[in-house]
Amino acid sequence: MGKVYEGIDGRLRTFIEAQPVYFVATAPSGDEGHVNLSPKGLSGTLAVLGEHRIVYLDYFGSGAETIAHLRQNGRIAVMFCAFTGPPKIVRLHGKGEAVLAGDPRFEELWAAFDGPERHAVRSIIDVEVTRVSDSCGYAVPLMDYAGDRDLLTRSHSRRDEQALAEYAVAKNLTSVDGLPALAG
Repeated sequence: MGKVYEGIDGRLRTFIEAQPVYFVATAPSGDEGHVNLSPKGLSGTLAVLGEHRIVYLDYFGSGAETIAHLRQNGRIAVMFCAFTGPPKIVRLHGKGEAVLAGDPRFEELWAAFDGPERHAVRSIIDVEVTRVSDSCGYAVPLMDYAGDRDLLTRSHSRRDEQALAEYAVAKNLTSVDGLPALAG
C-alpha cells in the first residue's frame, strides 16, 4: 500500500541515490501540448540536498522539453523504481527550475555532484519537492544493471563549446510545442 511522507528521510534518500535510472515527467499548462517523460541516469548526476530538495544534471540532448515546461509552469514529477531487491516505487512531485550554466547559482549547485564530467551540461534542474510518496512496485520487472552507457559523454566530447552552442540553437531553443526553452 502506498504512503505519503513528510519529506525525503534517510531511508528514502538511500533508496533514491541507489537507483541507476529514474524518470522525469513534465507537461505544458492547459489541455494542449505534449507530456514529456524522460529516462535519466549516469552515476553521480543526481543529488538529494535535503528533505524537500533534489538536483540533477541536464545534458544537451535532442530536445529541451523539461526546460521549456519548467519555464512555463514549474511542474515536475520524478519517479524511481526498484529493478533489484524488494519492489518499490518512489515519486517526488514539486516545482522545478532549470539553472543554466551562466547563472551564478550554477556553481553553488555544481558542488553537490561528485565526479561527473561538466562538458555538455546544459543546466542543473533544481526541484523543490512538495510531495513524497511510494507505492508497491509489484509489477516492475527485476533487471540487472550492467553499467552506465558512455555514448552521451563520448558524443559530446567531440563538440567544443562553439559546436555545443550551435547544437543548442539547432535543437534546444524551443519545445516540440513551440514553448521557449533556451530561447528568450
